[in-house]
Amino acid sequence: MLEFFKDIAKELQMVEKELSDVVKTPNPLLTETSTHLLNAGGKRLRPALCLLGAKFYNFDLQRILPLAAALELIHMATLVHDDVVDASLTRRGKPTVKAMWGNSIATHIGSYLFAKSLMLIARYEYTPLISKVLADTSVNMCEGEIQQIAASFDVKQNLRNYLYRIKRKTAMLIAASTQLGAVACGASKSIYLPLYRYGHAVGMAFQITDDILDMVADQREMGKPIGSDLRQGIITLPVIYALDTSRQRERLKELVAKPEKDDGELQEAISIITSSGAIEQSLELVEKYIHKAKQALKELPDRPTRLNLSLAADYVVIRKY
Repeated sequence: MLEFFKDIAKELQMVEKELSDVVKTPNPLLTETSTHLLNAGGKRLRPALCLLGAKFYNFDLQRILPLAAALELIHMATLVHDDVVDASLTRRGKPTVKAMWGNSIATHIGSYLFAKSLMLIARYEYTPLISKVLADTSVNMCEGEIQQIAASFDVKQNLRNYLYRIKRKTAMLIAASTQLGAVACGASKSIYLPLYRYGHAVGMAFQITDDILDMVADQREMGKPIGSDLRQGIITLPVIYALDTSRQRERLKELVAKPEKDDGELQEAISIITSSGAIEQSLELVEKYIHKAKQALKELPDRPTRLNLSLAADYVVIRKY
């Protein structure tokens, strides 16, 4: 367990139990595939941020549990669908549902998990902001993914395009997670809006770090092949920076835009990107978002959970997978 989650270890165990209970069904295939996903691990970052956000006002675990589980189910659903789209056979070093049961089952499992999250969210009819935020977030997540697919192999993308996309596909759910725990406990705007700003900045930094790790991480730690974004034609921040600054930008354009790349071409593209200073540039933007996140925390009451959220922001920068 991550260090800054230790104060909520018992609560996270309850979230884990809630998740296990939610995916149990008389249908053995649904139970087996859903349990496989749960057992594949994951940081449980979204439910943890939900719990930490709730600690700022009238914390009530029973109110938070369905929401925390729903947030993780939404995240898991997107991962299953991503694995189908990306034809991914491993995630976190373990076989994906797509690899073990095929595309059809994986697609329906993703939809099933999302539907389960809706059932949990329906319990919050006394707090309509929760369903509104998660509905808006889900729509935007789909828009971000569609934009990413539509822009595959397009070397004309710029920083603005990239930030628009990662806000929708990643940052909005992390922001919602941090915000809505406090909302569920009855917190005012003076608490849940700074939490949203914190979560948004952390989410942006998290996705940029993911995109950096796709090129420089240890493949064993990542649990999936390095360079998979490049192979799929996904234009990430290091690519955008390298296309702008590298002396070999024309060769890089040719490699990035090529739909089918062999291993040698993939390594050549990564070498051009890493030697251009694009990784360092990308890390500078990560640091700026982490600074924004910590500035938002200063607007919140000075409680122990504020330090945990600050440590969570620092983790985004230093993580290896």
